[in-house]
Amino acid sequence: MTRSHRQNDTGSGAPSPGTAPVGRRSRLLRLGAPSVAAAALTATVALYTTLVAFGNITDFGTNQQFVRHVLSMDTTFEDPDLMWRAVESPGLQNAAYVAIIVWEALAAVVLLAATWFWIEGLRRDTYDRARAASTVGLVMVLLLFGAGFIAIGGEWFAMWQSSDWNGLDAAARNVALAAFTLLVVHLPGVRRAADEQP
Repeated sequence: MTRSHRQNDTGSGAPSPGTAPVGRRSRLLRLGAPSVAAAALTATVALYTTLVAFGNITDFGTNQQFVRHVLSMDTTFEDPDLMWRAVESPGLQNAAYVAIIVWEALAAVVLLAATWFWIEGLRRDTYDRARAASTVGLVMVLLLFGAGFIAIGGEWFAMWQSSDWNGLDAAARNVALAAFTLLVVHLPGVRRAADEQP
């Protein structure tokens, strides 16, 4: 059989059985790109933050009790050297809780927008807007759970002393997820396609 007749057994230019078409292989390889990972992680944090905000709005009382007990410090060791920090005013406690919900809702909106920007960016290989929006939303999550819950709640209001109203583990998980996502979003491989061109 001559070389011209050995292209394939069918005589057409179709790939031989058992080999994936180049287009399909290219799409599969693209699924493993850092930009796809950044989009998926951003979408995960966006979904979680949205559900947290939604839960706090529709089930207002449950976490209202959490905030009230943390701020009043009534389940800590009640060390006199620390109890002057306690916030016992129901009005201030509720204001703090509403502020938390508003912050969560805003972070959720920003992250949902970032997710949409990633979806659009993956089609056009442009990620600047998606990365910027993700950064803003993820930093908002880090501030809420890192500065708000771990630093202020955990240390200033001694939440670590409470066996009943201790949210440090959950806050640490949220910080870890947001921080890891932020790192992936800023990997060198997640950049505009134009930046890769000579």
